[in-house]
Amino acid sequence: MARSRSTQQSAGDDRVDETIVDIDVTSEMETSFLEYAYSVIYSRALPDARDGLKPVQRRILYMMAEMGLRPDRGHVKSQRVVGEVMGKLHPHGDTAIYDALVRMAQGFNMRMPLVDGHGNFGSLDNGPAAPRYTEARLAKAALLMTDSLDENVVEMVPNYDNQLTQPEVLPAQYPNLLVNGASGIAVGMATNMAPHNLVETVAAARHLIDHPEADLEQLMRFVPGPDLPTGGRIVGLDGIRDAYRTGRGSFKVRATTRIENITSRRKGIVVTQLPYQVGPEKVAEKLRDAVQSKKVQGITDYQDLTDRHHGLRLVMSVKSGYEPDAVLEQLYKHTPLEESFGINNVALVEGQPRTMGLKQLLEVFVDHRLTVVRRRTEHRLDRRKARLHLVEGLLLAIVDIDEVIQIVRTSDDAENARTRLMGVFDLSQIQAEYILELRLRRLTKFSQIELEGERDELRREIERLEEILGSEEILRRLVSDELAAVASEHGDSRRTVLLEAADQPAPAAGGSLEVADEPCRVLLTGTSLVARVTGEGPLEREGPRSSHDVIVADVRTTTRSTVGVVTDRGRVLHLSVVDLPSLAPTAGAPSLAGGTRLTDLLDLEREERALGLIRVAEADVARGGAIALGTRDGVVKRVQLDFPRSDGFEIIALKDGDRVVGVVDLEDDTDLDLVLVTSEAQLLHFPSSGVRPQGRGAGGVAGIKLAAGVRVISFGAIDVTSPADVVTVSGSSDTLPLLQTGSLKVSPLTEFPAKGRATAGMRCHRFLRGEDVLIGAWVVPHPARASSEAGQPIDLPEPTGRRDGSGTPVAVPIAAVG
Repeated sequence: MARSRSTQQSAGDDRVDETIVDIDVTSEMETSFLEYAYSVIYSRALPDARDGLKPVQRRILYMMAEMGLRPDRGHVKSQRVVGEVMGKLHPHGDTAIYDALVRMAQGFNMRMPLVDGHGNFGSLDNGPAAPRYTEARLAKAALLMTDSLDENVVEMVPNYDNQLTQPEVLPAQYPNLLVNGASGIAVGMATNMAPHNLVETVAAARHLIDHPEADLEQLMRFVPGPDLPTGGRIVGLDGIRDAYRTGRGSFKVRATTRIENITSRRKGIVVTQLPYQVGPEKVAEKLRDAVQSKKVQGITDYQDLTDRHHGLRLVMSVKSGYEPDAVLEQLYKHTPLEESFGINNVALVEGQPRTMGLKQLLEVFVDHRLTVVRRRTEHRLDRRKARLHLVEGLLLAIVDIDEVIQIVRTSDDAENARTRLMGVFDLSQIQAEYILELRLRRLTKFSQIELEGERDELRREIERLEEILGSEEILRRLVSDELAAVASEHGDSRRTVLLEAADQPAPAAGGSLEVADEPCRVLLTGTSLVARVTGEGPLEREGPRSSHDVIVADVRTTTRSTVGVVTDRGRVLHLSVVDLPSLAPTAGAPSLAGGTRLTDLLDLEREERALGLIRVAEADVARGGAIALGTRDGVVKRVQLDFPRSDGFEIIALKDGDRVVGVVDLEDDTDLDLVLVTSEAQLLHFPSSGVRPQGRGAGGVAGIKLAAGVRVISFGAIDVTSPADVVTVSGSSDTLPLLQTGSLKVSPLTEFPAKGRATAGMRCHRFLRGEDVLIGAWVVPHPARASSEAGQPIDLPEPTGRRDGSGTPVAVPIAAVG
């Protein structure tokens, strides 16, 4: 028990009146602590699940929008923004405001930065400059957060001194909480959420809008895992699935590394991407400590070659006699090249902290967007009804303008004129007041025509808005379309590679790492991801993850072997199989998202493109077979497996301007059919036996007869004894292929009889109005699988029996079919 004493002394009187109140210390501490905890949780540390922002972040963005700091205007000093926010909305000190402003401008922390910073905004190893030296304005993504605030889409609440108002939550046109993540420590709880890819999260939200009963497995088809701003590789997806299901989980992030020849006699480990929130100086410090304590052996030198033009590049030289893979495993264990990220999806829902999985987070956002769009529609409807009311009154007055002028002139005052106008023309008080305030020059014949047009347009808009409010289906479709537009304009490709599990075994004694030379298959996907799968049996086409990306090349080899990558320049580059990530065997098809980008492993020339995989190792060549190639000018070539050991040799002599468009490995040298498809929708297939083998220096033979200006866009080989699909997409030659979706058609290959080599083939697609060229064509075993440039699955229609039929429009551009 404690006592509280208050004293009071009267003027001119030495007597003191005391009042002592007994207070229970336990009760007082509990009350005070709970009030403090609630304040920290609600007002400072945890984000709102609807817009994904903490109060200080929301106030910064709102105040910058009120200040007019748009992306198309100049930057202002950060100190000015901090002062405006602190003085009007956030009375918690300038340090907290500036720290939040800086974080929203750092591209290595935010997947989509909300502030466009100018100046030194810090790095992963160093803090930013003082706010008087830096400048800021809103980023383009921030406009999506604050759009439509003037249309009563969210509740406005008083600021801390009840002099101004601020939004309770921002409209948020995209799932910001998932896209940018969040972190914060409250009282008794904390949040730590990983960033995700905008395109993937929007796709999942749109699927949930169309299918509210969708389960987690369906949503993870669109959101397979986090997409960190700094890239890297996530190893182990079980923790991610747990987090998406329960709201809690963890995963490991590894740096993106590769083994390179530093000199002619020495190899090195090159790091091009670091784990999330890990800087180069932290890596250097931990590496130095690990080498000095002999926890890491085999490193002779460390260089930070990072610059503005080439990005991050850390080079660690490996001592002669040490296996680089073994050294890399030691680095993963003892340095920040591998870090753990603990997911704790805690956010505020209706003012209460909740731990949520992926579906719950998306549901809160979708409900928020539905509410925002509904309130925006109601506001626009009210505005247009009010305007229509004024326009209709004005049109009534213009019909008999002379009487209106006479009434105004003969009235004693404005109130008398308003009353007489309301009585004579049956106007409302608002209409009469508007007519009295109108300038006479508006009362012309031309203005009457304008007003009638405005009236008709207002009626059409009111009808459309009422239709939206009267149909939940139309409202949900509108929200879905707006999300699609945001993803199309602001989305980008995935940066982080997802791996099912770590592949490398523990280093053997003596610093060597022996990877068993066992059969495997090297896979290349439509988004240029390459990986290996243990075993040589057939790949299963079905499975819960098989629809994410598609396989376009599949070569059997061994883990200690080498495969060749054929480019459109006719070159063959060597690729070490052991350096490729290994996909864990699964009951269904392997997770294709677990590969690494082929361009990260090859030294390609400018504008050179990798097309496919072939066998080049001696053991693989001994199995026999041949390589078939097709070029843009309609040339085909068949080459026996007899290649040099050198890297970068040519496999075909190309004429000026010609390029290879496809390559296939005829593994068993069986008599498959070679298939060519041209830009004017001509398809030709003939037995590969009709092409005699040639040496590497030969230029091939005529494959298909082409008209002037026509080129071959697709080449492949198919077993005509098994079902196969012909997938064609038509479009316009005046538009870039990547910017148009086109018309899609799927036909069985059996509809196209074989013809002789060097003939014109037969038509495989009829163009619609506005179409004059094929922008894509693939001939693959049935059933065909398609994916977008981001690797998302695209549903294909069932094959039709119409050989020369036209296509149907597709929603998104098709990047690959396999």
